[in-house]
Amino acid sequence: MKIMVLAALALAVSACGIYSFTGTSIQPDIKTVTINYFEYKAVKVNPSLSTSLTEELKSQYRRMTKLEQVEEDGDLEIEGAVTGYEYRPTAVTAREIAEKMRLTVTVKIKFTNRKYPEEDFEKSFSAFGDYDASLALESVQDELCKTIVETIVNDIMNATVANW
Repeated sequence: MKIMVLAALALAVSACGIYSFTGTSIQPDIKTVTINYFEYKAVKVNPSLSTSLTEELKSQYRRMTKLEQVEEDGDLEIEGAVTGYEYRPTAVTAREIAEKMRLTVTVKIKFTNRKYPEEDFEKSFSAFGDYDASLALESVQDELCKTIVETIVNDIMNATVANW
C-alpha cells in the first residue's frame, strides 16, 4: 500500500511538468538554452578559467536538465564574465607572515528567460579556495580553480533553474 502511495505521489509531482528529481524546476514550455562563452575581464590572468567555466556550465545543464543547447536565441540564455581573480593572505602569524592564502573567483552573469521575462536577472557569484602560503599559486591553481568552478556552476544552476 505504501509503495502505491509513493508511486502515485511521484507520478503526480512529475506530471506537473515543473519539478524533477534532479532538483531543477523548469516550466514545461522551456525547451532550449543558450550558454554563451564567459568573457575574461579580471585584472589578474588565468587563461583557461573562462573555458573551464563555460564548459562546466554546459556539462551541468546536459546532466541536470533535458534542455537542448542551442547556439543562439534559446528560451533561456546565460551570458557572463569572470570579473575577479584575486589571491590574498587570510591567516597571518604573530610575526605578520602569511600562513594561508585565499584564491577568490568572481563571475557576473546575466540570465534571460525569453518566455518568462520576470525571471531575468543579473547577479555576481563568487567562490574561494585556501592554500598554504608556502606554496606557489601556480602549483595549486588548477586544483583550486576546479573546485571553485564547480561551486560557482552549482550556484548558477540553483539560481537559474532550481529556483533556490
